[in-house]
Amino acid sequence: MATIRARKLASGVVTYTAQIRIKRDGVQVYQESQTFARKQAAQAWVRKREAELDQPGAIERANRVGATVKEMIERYVLEMEKARALGKTKLATLKAISESYLGEVNDEDLNCQILVEYAVWRMGPEGGGVLPQTAGNDLAHLGAVLSIARPAWGYQVDPHAMGDARKVLRKLGYNMRSRERDRRPTLDELDKLLTHFQGILAYRPSSINMLKMTAFALFSTRRQEEITRIKWADLDEEGNRVLVRDMKNPGQKLGNDVWCHLPPEAMAIIQTMPKAVEEIFPYNAESISASWTRACKFLGIEDLHFHDLRHDGVSRLFEMDWDIPRVASVSGHRDWNSMRRYTHLRGRGDVYAGWQWLDVVLKAPVNLGARTLK
Repeated sequence: MATIRARKLASGVVTYTAQIRIKRDGVQVYQESQTFARKQAAQAWVRKREAELDQPGAIERANRVGATVKEMIERYVLEMEKARALGKTKLATLKAISESYLGEVNDEDLNCQILVEYAVWRMGPEGGGVLPQTAGNDLAHLGAVLSIARPAWGYQVDPHAMGDARKVLRKLGYNMRSRERDRRPTLDELDKLLTHFQGILAYRPSSINMLKMTAFALFSTRRQEEITRIKWADLDEEGNRVLVRDMKNPGQKLGNDVWCHLPPEAMAIIQTMPKAVEEIFPYNAESISASWTRACKFLGIEDLHFHDLRHDGVSRLFEMDWDIPRVASVSGHRDWNSMRRYTHLRGRGDVYAGWQWLDVVLKAPVNLGARTLK
């Protein structure tokens, strides 16, 4: 049932408020009102709105309280971390999105235009002036949330909004794809880093053994999170291989357990670790990253990430004339295209043949300290 009431304002202007009330079995189930300057406009709105509300499910949709982007992100993080902790970069990005103006947008209102505006805002001075690739990463992480928000939790998310936004941004000339890193550590940089880590261990023996972590990451080509998850039970010494659990893969985040071959240098490093706890390298991945970042800053080494050791390790194997299947048996890559991103050749041969630091790493004592109490 609809009513239209005229109201005279203090200025003498007359407005018309149209109100729609819908009852079912004597109980009011919906109410909505709008104010117009003309009675004819109010009448037209009533006719149009009553026709819309007469459609199946319209009342339920109209009464629905929408969820904000921030609420969707919070639920995503909560549900995902029940299975496995999200990476710190993804967590930080999602938190930043939820705390921005985009976090207050309702699921029903989130569309292509809003996503494009957000990406452009991020690239502008008010949004941080980030590179297009960074804005693209923002959309990618948010896209992971939206991809399950509708089918898993029933949020009213436009399934085409993210894809359309990316198409629009490409048409506008923004290159949102991440830049492929080709950074590899030099022998001089590694010499400085390992000397620095050696000094830290000399006065704090129970700190993270970054000597072994650095060398193992390089020779095994393993990611830091993978290294800290490896247990003694996952090691096959006779087969010179290790089971890498939940290996990172775009299409399979969990349960992607892969047996990876260990080059002799990596196996030798493992054999110097004490069997005091379940994990071979019982360290915190974030602490490893922080230690590496502090060292690079202190030594003036620019733009070198711990993950670049994986690039170096994969490239080294190709420089030693290993073929693609053999390299993949170490790195765990499933296809050449993804492996290619890690391959940046400098020449031929093993640059680490006779490397003085390998012997130092193997002989370095390990003091796990309080970690043995777990």
